[in-house]
Amino acid sequence: TSGSNNKTANFVNNLYKTIIKAGTYKVSSIAIAEAAKIIENSQRDLNIAFVNELSIIFEKMNLDVNQILTAAESKWNFLPFKPGLVGGHCIGVDPYYLTYISKKNNYNPKIILAGRSVNDGMSDHLVNNFLSNLKKMKINIINSNILILGCTFKENCTDIRNSKVFEIYKKINKYKCNIDIFDPLADKKNVFDEFAIHLINYPKKNYYDAIILAVPHKYFIKLSLKKIKNFTKKNSYIFDFKNIFKNKLKYLDRN
Repeated sequence: TSGSNNKTANFVNNLYKTIIKAGTYKVSSIAIAEAAKIIENSQRDLNIAFVNELSIIFEKMNLDVNQILTAAESKWNFLPFKPGLVGGHCIGVDPYYLTYISKKNNYNPKIILAGRSVNDGMSDHLVNNFLSNLKKMKINIINSNILILGCTFKENCTDIRNSKVFEIYKKINKYKCNIDIFDPLADKKNVFDEFAIHLINYPKKNYYDAIILAVPHKYFIKLSLKKIKNFTKKNSYIFDFKNIFKNKLKYLDRN
């Protein structure tokens, strides 16, 4: 916490102390408070970018990145980040504030922008993987029925701001397929107002040629893989790129 002067800083700090169980940490200026917030979000962005890059490398080597990360987590000081899409109003945005002010102060940041580049490119990478594997399964993307499970920017929240799932939707939708999005946590009106997309109430049985498990809501885990498979046709593809079901799906899945 902080404020524009000592009196304000003390007032703000004492106010937040009454509601923040973890406690507060008062600093000497608003700039320092904002900078602390920005670097914390930028640090997470870079850590996710690192595992996203690892996932691309190991995929080219035909190695399962999820098994590798699980093994790496056995070391006590390993930081357990997972590959995936980075959206939202903090991690996907704050690094750009930092790089903007950095350039304004005559320094071109390299590592922060490299991380942003990797994370911003993940939707393209995942769509390319998805289309490539449909082709291997001999599923024609044109006129196919695709189900996307989850559209919020992260699991177990209702926030759709800067969600990269809608980027995936737009990229796949170019191929003249029929796409449904199901997310029991997202507000249907907000999604329509923001993206002109109607969320479905519940997926149809035996209907979809492919499913993208985009957001690992507890709802989907509780729903179970068996019930999710009931939404698909016989020859279908389930793309669980967040590894929601912990390696229970092969990369190419035939029902």
